[in-house]
Amino acid sequence: MTSAAVVGIGDISALHLDAIGQISTIDLVGVCDVDPERAERAGQTHGVPWFTDHRDLLAAVSPDVVHITTPHNQHVPVALDALEAGSHVLTEKPIGHSVAEGQRLVDAAAHTSLKVGVNFQNRYNPSAVAIREVVDSGRLGPIVGARGAVWWFRPAAYYDRAPWRGQRNGSGGGVLINQAIHTLDLLLWYLGRATRVTGVASNLSLPGVIEVEDTATVLIDHSSGVRSTFFATNAHHENADVELEISGRDGSVSLAGGTVRLTDSTGTQVIATDEQATGQRSYWGRGHSMLIEDFHARLGESEPFWISPDDGLAALRVLRQTYQQSGMLPSGSAL
Repeated sequence: MTSAAVVGIGDISALHLDAIGQISTIDLVGVCDVDPERAERAGQTHGVPWFTDHRDLLAAVSPDVVHITTPHNQHVPVALDALEAGSHVLTEKPIGHSVAEGQRLVDAAAHTSLKVGVNFQNRYNPSAVAIREVVDSGRLGPIVGARGAVWWFRPAAYYDRAPWRGQRNGSGGGVLINQAIHTLDLLLWYLGRATRVTGVASNLSLPGVIEVEDTATVLIDHSSGVRSTFFATNAHHENADVELEISGRDGSVSLAGGTVRLTDSTGTQVIATDEQATGQRSYWGRGHSMLIEDFHARLGESEPFWISPDDGLAALRVLRQTYQQSGMLPSGSAL
C-alpha cells in the first residue's frame, strides 16, 4: 500500500482522484488547493484532510507520492518542495511552463533516488502501444515520414473558467502546451528527440481574449533522420479524434477514431482499438489510471520511472521553440 496526495483541484485532478479511489493499493491521505472552497469540498468528498498550502500538506501527512495537478507555472515549485520533503512526484504535463523551469526539475530528478514521473498517459493507450510495436518491429521498412493532427475546440468560456490557461505567465502557452503536447510526445517517442524545429503559432480565433496560441503548425526533424509534420488547433468546431500516421518504405500505420490500422503488401488490417474509461472525464480514456497504477507499483524499483522529466523537457523544447520563432515569447524571456 502506498499513500498519495493531490495538489491542485482543477479539471484534471478528477482523473487522479478517480484512479486513486479505484486502485486498492493506493491510499489517498490529503488534498490541496489555494482556493479554500475547492480544497474543503474535495477533502469532504474523499474523506481526507484538506489544505490550502502544499507545504502544510507535506508536513502533516507525509505522502509517499504527490500528484501535481496545478496550473503549469506551479508544477516545478511544488515538485521541488515534495522531493525535499521525501515524497515521490507524479506531475501533470507540462513539466514546467518554460524550458528553464523544466530544467530545474530534470536536474533535481537526476540527484535523487525518489521517483519523478510525467503524465504522458497516452503512451499507455492500446493504440499508442500498438504503433510503437509496429515501428520497433521494422515491419514498415525504413521510416520515411510522419504526421500528427489535433483538431479540437476551446471557446472563450473555457478560458474564463480558469484564466491562467489563456495567460502566458500561468500556462506558458496554448494549444501546444495544454492539449496537443500528448500527441507531440508520441511523435518524439516513436521517432526520436527533435534535432530541428520550424514552427508557426498564432491566436486566430480569440484575439483580445487570450494571450496564447490557438493554432500551430510545426515541422520536426527527429534524431532518427525522419521528419514529421504536426498541426494543432483549438479553433475547430468540435473536439475531433486525434490523427497520427507513420509511413515507411513497406507500409504505414495510422491512428484515427481511436483505431489503429496497419497497411502493407498484404492489405489493411485493424490492429488495436482504444477502450474508454468510466467516471469523470471518461472521454480521455484509461491512460491516466494505468499510468498512476504503474507509477505506484514501481516505487520500489531502483531505476527511474520510464516517462521521466527529461521526456517532458523534450516536448517542452519543441513547443517553446515554436513560440520563440513565432514572436509569442516576451522579449528577453527564457525559452
